[in-house]
Amino acid sequence: MGSFQVLKRMLEGKPILVHGDGTTLWTITYNTDFAKGFIGLMNNTHAIGEAFQITNDESLTWNQIYQIIADCLGVPYKPYYVASDFLDAVGPYDFRGGLLGDKANTVVFDNSKLKKAVPSLCMNVKAEEGLKRCIDYVMSHPECQTPDPEYDSWCDKIIDALEEAKKKILAK
Repeated sequence: MGSFQVLKRMLEGKPILVHGDGTTLWTITYNTDFAKGFIGLMNNTHAIGEAFQITNDESLTWNQIYQIIADCLGVPYKPYYVASDFLDAVGPYDFRGGLLGDKANTVVFDNSKLKKAVPSLCMNVKAEEGLKRCIDYVMSHPECQTPDPEYDSWCDKIIDALEEAKKKILAK
């Protein structure tokens, strides 16, 4: 499933599939901030034998994340909400762990353990800035712009099938 295709759909004015109602919370951690946390744990006596999560403290809904992406692209955000379990049931992709076991559930992390072990750690890149940097990079590097027509067609098929189901249910 090509992530560029989501951007391409947005740029073409097509709706994008959003699992659930887009209101579950998620955390985006920019790579340089992650690296600061990781390096701070290396050779750190307080980290030996311990497990740490390295995440940003900022939590955003999927609607907020996609709205930021749409704003970066200068296009309207056109979500098409689909139940996560439906996507898993009809998808040719493995949604069991990555979506149902992860992204469909709200996550808010407590980073106090990491901050105690690495007191100098400061996450400097907010989600909006990190997303902007990523999109700017993808849009300025053609090699990152690999279309995924199969994913695009699958999205259209999902939307068409659900719209047809609505018509059938509403028909008298």
